[in-house]
Amino acid sequence: MNSELVLPFHFEQSVNLAAPPGVVFDYADDFAHFGEHMMRSSWMMAGSRMRYEFDGAGGKAIGAKVRLVGSILGAPLEIEEYVIERIAPLSKAWETAGNPRMLILSAYRMGFEITPQATGCRLRVFIDYAFPPKGDGLWAGRIAGGWYARWCVRSIAVGAVKRFGPVGSHSSEHSSKPIQRSTSA
Repeated sequence: MNSELVLPFHFEQSVNLAAPPGVVFDYADDFAHFGEHMMRSSWMMAGSRMRYEFDGAGGKAIGAKVRLVGSILGAPLEIEEYVIERIAPLSKAWETAGNPRMLILSAYRMGFEITPQATGCRLRVFIDYAFPPKGDGLWAGRIAGGWYARWCVRSIAVGAVKRFGPVGSHSSEHSSKPIQRSTSA
């Protein structure tokens, strides 16, 4: 876990779901559901797919280790994540650790929040991310990193709506540019 991770970009999407918070949390708490878009071949994955590997906690406890392994266009990808927050049935977050082998992002923090509503709940899915600091990854990140981050979040939100059905038609997205952070004390 890296609490000093600097992640200047942010994207989120919220959807209203026709299911109680506990049911939605159980679904989203399972990486096999939440990360389903990564495990199937798609044009965003360049026809490739990733697979999950879990420690004994299965990604369902603070400190749990989750690995994504695969390749895209022949380039090996390996991402190690740690769950940094898990408050059932309301929220969960995880972030990359070490030096993940990714093409267009250097690191990220993802998660979700569930807010009970009169009919069902509201699911907010987010990603905070950074581009590689130099080399080919910097340019690839600047070109496709934001697009990829939005695709991930939207895929998760759409998957939840397909699973539980929408309440009303309210969905919202939010994206932010880099934030200037002060390093002075």
